[in-house]
Amino acid sequence: MRSRSVVIFGMLLMVSCNFFKSTDTQTAIARVNESYLYYDDIKHLVSPETSTQDSTLIIQNYINKWARQQLLVDGAKRNLSESKQEAFNKLVNQYKNDLYTKAYMEALVKRSVDTVVNVAEAEAYYENNKEVFKLNEDLVKFRYIHVKENILDFKQIKEKFERFNEADKKELDSISIQFTSYSLNDSIWIKFGQVIDKIPVVTPENKNELLKKSNFVQLKDSLGVYLMQINDVLLRNETAPLEYVKPTIDQIVINKRKLELIRQLEKDITKDAIKNKQFEIYK
Repeated sequence: MRSRSVVIFGMLLMVSCNFFKSTDTQTAIARVNESYLYYDDIKHLVSPETSTQDSTLIIQNYINKWARQQLLVDGAKRNLSESKQEAFNKLVNQYKNDLYTKAYMEALVKRSVDTVVNVAEAEAYYENNKEVFKLNEDLVKFRYIHVKENILDFKQIKEKFERFNEADKKELDSISIQFTSYSLNDSIWIKFGQVIDKIPVVTPENKNELLKKSNFVQLKDSLGVYLMQINDVLLRNETAPLEYVKPTIDQIVINKRKLELIRQLEKDITKDAIKNKQFEIYK
């Protein structure tokens, strides 16, 4: 591997010694009419680990692309009407101003906005907007264990899994290395589609059998035995529980705060500018 600067320099030598031009202390490596491409514009295109062949190809492609673009721009300037070019220039300036404004406002908001949404605020929003939080898929709270059919102490494992008191939870967790797969956290809502993806024996065909509250299910296939306990079920079009939509509500509330803060900042910026004689409207 050669260093990046050697690779670039070596590639450029293939063109011509007259190809170089020094302008404003910068080294120009290409020219289209009155536009120049400088070494500083391309020196970060390739890493030191890139091979000489790949570096040459990357840089040459970049130069050719730059040249085509400059030729098209020059052609447009010659052929487009002045009014059209003026309209484009206004759009470019507006876009630049929008980028600066957006970046500055985002920095101010990030520094000032409160991103903590307490439970009371989330509950209030939830209660006032329940119709928005309709489920578009089934949710379940469940636990499961997948074990080999011939696993030792299967009877005891099944007994502990069904009873599932605190001692059982600790015991099952301590021997979980023996399970093919498992999930013992049955206090959170998950999408039933994820259950189908995770557990091969769960299919759309036996879905109705599984979507029953307080339902224990034992299924078997060539991979082993699946023990499943369904603790709770919420069906499609029912209202989503608060704990499930809390992250969404948090984001909604925070976004509202940001919008309110932006509106206030815009007012304050204008007000302060007038006060400090930075902004005047001439009558």
